[in-house]
Amino acid sequence: MGLIDRIKRRLPILHTAIHGAEGGRPPSATPPPARAVAPAPEESAPPRGDEPVQAWIEAQVKAHPVVLFMKGEPSAPLCGFSANAAGILGSYGAFHHVDVIADPDVREGVKEYTHWPTLPQVFVGGEFVGGSDILREMHDNGELRAAIEKARAG
Repeated sequence: MGLIDRIKRRLPILHTAIHGAEGGRPPSATPPPARAVAPAPEESAPPRGDEPVQAWIEAQVKAHPVVLFMKGEPSAPLCGFSANAAGILGSYGAFHHVDVIADPDVREGVKEYTHWPTLPQVFVGGEFVGGSDILREMHDNGELRAAIEKARAG
């Protein structure tokens, strides 16, 4: 028995496609019914819409007492530094976050806005605080609590 004959025995659908239903042994299996294919989802617009990146970043920083630009969501961070920052800020209550993975322009734009090359980036009271390491330091020495309380007080 040759290779083609072994394939035909194992794949009766192939045999039928090659020889037709009457061209030999009937297939032992029928092909599955065709499934309707859903159209591919459209890419969603970034949260900022068509607003210029720098203006949108500034609006976020000014609109919220505490803002974290991070990779991922606080409940599902995409890097250890973002997880660390979200954990620290979460211990002080609610904060606003921006997932920079959702909008590559924001990811690069926030670095330009602060002249700081890494993420995550934290803003308290409209001021850039720093990244994960600086946030940890401020948390450990009590400065972060005072800054957050002042920002939330207005």
